[in-house]
Order: sequence, then structure tokens, then C-alpha cells
Amino acid sequence: QVQLVESGGGLVQAGGSLRLSCAASGSVFRINAIAWYRQAPGKQREFVAAISSGANTDYADSVTGRFTISRDSAKNSINLQLNSLTPEDTAVYYCAGGRLSDSEFRNKPVVNDMDYWGKGTLVTVSS
Repeated sequence: QVQLVESGGGLVQAGGSLRLSCAASGSVFRINAIAWYRQAPGKQREFVAAISSGANTDYADSVTGRFTISRDSAKNSINLQLNSLTPEDTAVYYCAGGRLSDSEFRNKPVVNDMDYWGKGTLVTVSS
């Protein structure tokens, strides 16, 4: 099993920044990619960003240029830097891990592609 624990959520004003972290532990050899998803109230969970074991990255169009995903190998964690936040970014952000094919990664992995999930961290952006 792989355990994923998110941290770093909170309340921020529009235009502000937050840094989320996803700490991975357990049988991490089972996964070759970690992705961030988010789910706003009343909406479906949606892809935000992903990073592969080879450090390839992919982003949803809505966050490209504002969010950055990166790996901290020393801490075995994946970070998501959120900049220029808007109220539309308000959601619970989830970290997920999976073993993806190249095509699954290139096509922005969907929820069902991922095998392991954290419990989420809430990001609230006030206007």
C-alpha cells in the first residue's frame, strides 16, 4: 500500500499564493506518477497537475502558468505551488498516486487511473 498525506491548505485572498505538499510513504515503488486533483462543492473531481518519476509534468489548462508541481526527493514529497489564486480555485485538493502508461500520463490522468488517494486539504480563496 501507498499512503499519501496532503498538507498546506488554508484561507487566502484572491491573488495570493499557497504551497501544498503531498507526503508519500509505504510501497512507493508501486507508483510512477503523482497527481493533484481538486473538487469544488457540487462539482466533479478534476485533474490539476501531475508529475512522473522521470520528472515530466502536465497541467490542466485552467492552472497552466499559475500552478507548479515539483518533487522534493529528500522529503519524498510532491509540492504544488499555487499562485495568482482566484475564488474559482476554491476546492478540496487531493493527492493521488498511480502506475501510469505514457499515454495515460500525456492525456492528463483521470480519476480512475489513480490507485491511491490522500484525504485532501481544503483551499479557500476569498474575493
